[in-house]
Amino acid sequence: MLHHESTHRNTLVVVIACAFFFSAPARATTKGLSQIVTPDLQEEGDLSLSFQWQDKRIANPYEFQAELGVAKWLEFAVFQGLKPSEQIFGAEIALVQREPWLLSAGFVNWSTRGADPQPFLETGYYTEHHKLIGGMAYAGQHAEVILGYAYDFNKTWRAQVDFQSGSGNSVTFGFTWNATEHLQFNPAFYVSNDQGHDVMGYLVCTYTFPLWETRAADKR
Repeated sequence: MLHHESTHRNTLVVVIACAFFFSAPARATTKGLSQIVTPDLQEEGDLSLSFQWQDKRIANPYEFQAELGVAKWLEFAVFQGLKPSEQIFGAEIALVQREPWLLSAGFVNWSTRGADPQPFLETGYYTEHHKLIGGMAYAGQHAEVILGYAYDFNKTWRAQVDFQSGSGNSVTFGFTWNATEHLQFNPAFYVSNDQGHDVMGYLVCTYTFPLWETRAADKR
């Protein structure tokens, strides 16, 4: 999930998206876990708009995000950080999407403030209730382990835990609440891997809706 040739261009994208926000019907989505990327992709044609607050020790404390399922095998995301101002880009490609097995690759955290993209490769085993995730990411000249687990009680509630190795990363504990079919909240707390194991807060609010409808045959 993603940053500025032009702040005005990104602002225009958000304004256009907000126009759809009030006019289009919505579908629910479960946005990854709290810290790590997940191997399931955004539905084709679906746009998610999010506001993310997090402790400044985690990352930019105030961020807006837009995430779009471009095709059933491809999604893009862009983050607009507010303090400091920056844009962060990410993308994900589905290599295997035959549940229960998933495999995807991509990059995250490519920032206009000079941070290089961080590539990742991960797999998932998804059942109705249990979601298991494992993989690797490359950041700061180091390979890092990605692990995650989520339990879906029903279409409304999910409990989740995830971990990414390396300095500056954490183990997280949180849950997802689908308040309506299109509005979702994900609060969590992070426990830092670094010495002292600081506990930090995190909250993201997401609204998802279709920008375009895919044919029924394409969804099978």
